[in-house]
Amino acid sequence: MNNQTFSLQPFPSTESFPHLKITGNISRNANQLTICYNLGGDLKEIAIVPPSNAPSRKYELWEDTCFEFFLGIKDSLRYWEFNLSPAGHWNIYRFDGYRQGMQEETAFEKLPFSVHNQADGLALVLDVDLSKIISAEQAIEIGITIVVKNIDGNVSYWALTHIGEEADFHLRDSFIVKL
Repeated sequence: MNNQTFSLQPFPSTESFPHLKITGNISRNANQLTICYNLGGDLKEIAIVPPSNAPSRKYELWEDTCFEFFLGIKDSLRYWEFNLSPAGHWNIYRFDGYRQGMQEETAFEKLPFSVHNQADGLALVLDVDLSKIISAEQAIEIGITIVVKNIDGNVSYWALTHIGEEADFHLRDSFIVKL
């Protein structure tokens, strides 16, 4: 099993939320991927959609506070974007190359994850079997990201690293977690 911790940084030119800290861990055991995000700090200023009684696949979750990760196969242009809303909604998109051929990934009919409100923040945990899209032998590269929207509608973009002149989670060089 490969287990790594992470800490996300805001994109320098977007509004900063100085009292936020976004950390977590990610692991892969064969083809089981587990990722845990911890959004810590004063969340009163953050726009968080309340939990849904009927979580479902939804589009454009990145327009609100959204936990995301990008998963690519090593030495392949193909990658997937996973979107997870604190409300329980989700979606997965498949790309043939950098922002090319975006399609909803239909191999998954549901993406169960849990969201836990804590005294000092919020935790989101996803445990997913990747067998529907990759084999256990394939090395993967992951970019871990979050879009944070405040109650005034301003947005900040958080990632492991920001390598472009604009916040762009799709840049393959930012998929720096190797599992």
